[in-house]
Amino acid sequence: MPLYRCLVRENLTSLEQRHEVSKEVTRIHCEITGAPPTFVHTFFTEDAGGDLPTDTGALLLGSIRSGRTDEQKQQLVDDMQSSIASILDLASNEVTVATADIPARWVMEGGALLPEPGDEDAWLEKHGHVDSDATG
Repeated sequence: MPLYRCLVRENLTSLEQRHEVSKEVTRIHCEITGAPPTFVHTFFTEDAGGDLPTDTGALLLGSIRSGRTDEQKQQLVDDMQSSIASILDLASNEVTVATADIPARWVMEGGALLPEPGDEDAWLEKHGHVDSDATG
C-alpha cells in the first residue's frame, strides 16, 4: 500500500517507460507523504478492450492510506499527471490521475496490518523491514 494501477492505451508504453513511471510514482508518493518506498506498488495493464476514453492515453488510480491532507492528495495528482505525461510523451489532458482513501487497517504488508500515516518508522522497526531499494 499504496497501490497504483496504471491503465494505458495498447502499445503505448515500453518496459523502460513503465519502469520509469513506477520509479516516479514511488518518488513522488514518498516525497509528498513520507511513506517508505517499500510500501509503494505500481501495476500496469494495457487497454486491449477499449475501456479508456478515446482522448485518454493513461489512467492512474491510486489506493492510498487515509489520513492524507487534501493538499497532499492534490499535489500527488498534479505531480504524477505531469510526470506520466512527460515520460509517455502525452499531453497532460491525456493523463487522468485519481486517488482513493483506504483505511490502513484494511491493508496488510508483509503479513502485518499497515500503520497509520506518520507511524511508519515504528512499524518498520517492529516488523524488521529494511528499505534496501529506494526506487520502490
